[in-house]
Amino acid sequence: MHFLNQFVINFAGLKLGVHEFKFDLDNSFFEHFDYNDFNSCNISTKILLNKKSNLLELNFFSKGSINLNCHVSNEPFDFPQKNEMNLVVKFSLEKICDNEEFLVLPNGVSQINVSHYLYEMIILSLPIKIIHPGVENGTLESETLNALRRYEENVHRQNKKTDPRWDKLKDLI
Repeated sequence: MHFLNQFVINFAGLKLGVHEFKFDLDNSFFEHFDYNDFNSCNISTKILLNKKSNLLELNFFSKGSINLNCHVSNEPFDFPQKNEMNLVVKFSLEKICDNEEFLVLPNGVSQINVSHYLYEMIILSLPIKIIHPGVENGTLESETLNALRRYEENVHRQNKKTDPRWDKLKDLI
């Protein structure tokens, strides 16, 4: 059995109404998408599928913890992850333009693989720049941060020194 097959929801046999599906995700899930930026993760996801006569409404929810390296200090820390996403699935003979909240499947399809939607929801919930909370509030002490502070002080000292030839231009202002 292929690993991602466990994320296939067979909706053909379901009655009309709301159905709940739960999945626990760890690093092995993200490795199937060749994503290796997490040191570790433990994320619980829940999908509420509301089956109607002509469409499906999928509500995705995720909550958990992801161990990441800070982009400034490279110190590992647990990043709390919580997100939700909605997806409407319609059925049609013709292909209609898809967007991120609307999916059109051909008539006769009886299942949907939600693994890609879970992956996207979690990856897109991460900030572009991941910063350790200790860096933001100034409580983290590490060799990397100390080296950055020393370098920053040197840069400030160098920037304060100006070429005396340019000082005469300041008089023009």
